[in-house]
Amino acid sequence: MSPTAQNIRLVTWFLVVMTIGFHGSTLVWAAELPTNQRPAAKPNFVFVVIDDLGWADLGCYGSRFYETPYIDRLASRGMRFTDAYAASPVCSPTRLSILTGKYPARVRLTNYLTGRRWPDNSPLLPLKNWQTFMPLEEVTIAEALRAAGYVSACIGKWHLEPRNPSGSGRDARPDADLGPGVQGFDVVVSRGPSQMDKGVDALTEKAVEFIRTHVQRPFFLYLAHYSVHIPLEAKPELIEKYRAKIRADDPQNNPIYAGMVETVDKSVGRLMATLDELGLTNNTVFVFSSDNGGLSVKEGPNTPATSNLPLRAGKGFLYEGGIRVPLIVSWPGVIPPGSACNVPVCSIDFYPTFLEIAGLALQPGQVIDGESLVPLLTQTGSLKRDAIYWHYPHYSNQGGLPSGAIRAGDYKLIEFYEDERIELYNLRLDPGERHDLAAVMPNKAAELRKRLHEWRESLAAQMPAKNPDYDPKKPRYSDPIKAPQSWQAQR
Repeated sequence: MSPTAQNIRLVTWFLVVMTIGFHGSTLVWAAELPTNQRPAAKPNFVFVVIDDLGWADLGCYGSRFYETPYIDRLASRGMRFTDAYAASPVCSPTRLSILTGKYPARVRLTNYLTGRRWPDNSPLLPLKNWQTFMPLEEVTIAEALRAAGYVSACIGKWHLEPRNPSGSGRDARPDADLGPGVQGFDVVVSRGPSQMDKGVDALTEKAVEFIRTHVQRPFFLYLAHYSVHIPLEAKPELIEKYRAKIRADDPQNNPIYAGMVETVDKSVGRLMATLDELGLTNNTVFVFSSDNGGLSVKEGPNTPATSNLPLRAGKGFLYEGGIRVPLIVSWPGVIPPGSACNVPVCSIDFYPTFLEIAGLALQPGQVIDGESLVPLLTQTGSLKRDAIYWHYPHYSNQGGLPSGAIRAGDYKLIEFYEDERIELYNLRLDPGERHDLAAVMPNKAAELRKRLHEWRESLAAQMPAKNPDYDPKKPRYSDPIKAPQSWQAQR
C-alpha cells in the first residue's frame, strides 16, 4: 500500500473512532470551525451517473462501436470494476440505493417513479402501497457529508419524488417538497436547455460552475445525466459519424445512441479537465457509473438502444444485462492507476465508502445495507459480505417479470414470483446465463433460494399476492398495444 493510502486509512480510522467515542461531538466541532481553521483538506467527491448506460457500452469495457476516450482515460487513472451491480434493474430504486446505502426493498421503493404497468390478467395482483417517493427521513450522502463541512450539488435527474403530485403510494405527501433541496443538497439544478443532447452540455456547464465556485471547500457533486435514456436524441453530425461506422458483425449498431454516449463521454472529459486545471484531481474521488443496464429491447422509436452482450437481456430484467453496470473510481495517489477489481459490489456501497473516506460514522441507530469499498480501492483487503440481493416485485416496461435474485460467489439464483420457478447460473463459467443449473445442482439452488427468502423476510420486503381470478387461457393484456413492445413482438 502506498504511503498516501496508509495515511488515508489512518486518518479515516482515527476520525471514525473519535466520532464514535464522542457521540458525534468531534464532527460537529469540525463543521463549525471557520474554513481557514479546519484540518487538512478533505477529499472532494464527483459522482457521475448515466441513465441506462449498459455494462458493455464503453471502450474500456470492450465496446468497438462507441467512442469513450475520456471515460477510458478515467479508468486508466483509477480502478475499473468488472462485477459492479445496480441495486435494481430500473432507475429510481438504484438512485435511492446510491444516496442512502439501502436496498430498495428496505424502503419499499422498488420501481421507477411512478411505474404503474401491470397486466389485466396475470398470476399476481398489483403490488399495493409501495413507496412512491424517497421519505424525508432518509439520510442522504449529502446530509451526512454536511457534518464534515461539505457543500453538495445535485445537478440533473432526481427521480425520487412522484411525477403525479396527487401521489398514491405509501404515506404519500402530495404537498411536500420531496426534491434534493430538502435532502442535504445546497445547489440544485434539475434541467438545462435542450441542445439535442438531453441537456448534457448545459448540465455539465453547471457542474463546472459549481466546482469553480467551491474550489476552497470540500464538495460533493452528484451529476445525474438524463442521457442516454429514451427518447433517443443526438446531434446530427454525431449520428452521421456513427452511421458510417456500423458493422454487420457488431450487435452495438445504433448511431443515435452512439452519439449520446460520445456526448456524455465529453462531459466527463470537461469535468476531468476542470479538476486538472484547478489542481483538484489528486484530492478528488471521481466515480462514474450507471443506474441500470442498457435498454436492449424495443421500447419506443429508434430502439433497442444498445446490446449488452455477452450479458443476457437488459434494463427491466434481473439477468446480468439488466443489473450489471460499468463502475470506475479514480483517486490518484490512493487508487492504483489502471487497476481492475472483480469482487462483486453494488450501488448500496457508495454511501459507506464516501463516509469512510470523509472520516464520518453513521448516525446513532442508522441502518444501511452497503459496505465500504475502501479496502478494495486501496487493495488492502476485501469485503465481509458473501452475497448481494435484488427484489423487483413488478412487471417492467421492457417485459421483465416480478422476481428476486441472489449472487453468492460465482453462483446466481433468480426466482420468478408468478410461479416460484428458479434459475441457477455459474457466472464465472457462464456470464451470459445460458445454462440453467437448477435441475443439476438442486442442493445449491435450495440453499440460495432459502437465503433469498430469509433476506426478504429480514427486510419485510413487499410481495405481490396471488390473483384468484387469473385465467391462463386469456391474454395478459386485454389491449395488446398496452403490453411491453418486447411482448408484442412475440405475438
